[in-house]
Amino acid sequence: MQRRILICRHAETNEPHPFQSDFERELTIKGTKQARETGSWLREKFTKVDCILASPAKRAQATVRIIAGRLYFPEDEIKYDPDLYNAREQQLLQCLSTLPAEANTVLLVGHNPGITRLARELTDKLVAYLEPADVVAVEIELPEWNDIHYTTGTLSINKMQQA
Repeated sequence: MQRRILICRHAETNEPHPFQSDFERELTIKGTKQARETGSWLREKFTKVDCILASPAKRAQATVRIIAGRLYFPEDEIKYDPDLYNAREQQLLQCLSTLPAEANTVLLVGHNPGITRLARELTDKLVAYLEPADVVAVEIELPEWNDIHYTTGTLSINKMQQA
């Protein structure tokens, strides 16, 4: 079965304030605008998604809520997984491998370097480092999501190249 993974980096954030944890960093005004533009771009290119996975970090939550609104995706159906916070590509693959069979198009919002490395691993291509709010779409033939560990897909579209 053909599946699509939309891999998105969170939008631009403020530098942390003294004593502020990395987890609590918020979007800048520019970051909010980036997230809106990314959401509109995703709606134009893909119409809808079946599932959204995101890091629970404040900046990822803000990014994904804006994007979900643009996709008319119910905010209460976004799945925030603590394992996605600053996750390496193997952790990201593990999260994807547990998706339900009915999910064909999935949006994953997370952090570098893991999400860029995930895009590279899934496509076996040297994908450029994802900038804030950038998205790459990977088309992959998967009978079931737990087969994601054993196959590669095709980089079908890249928002960075469309900008």
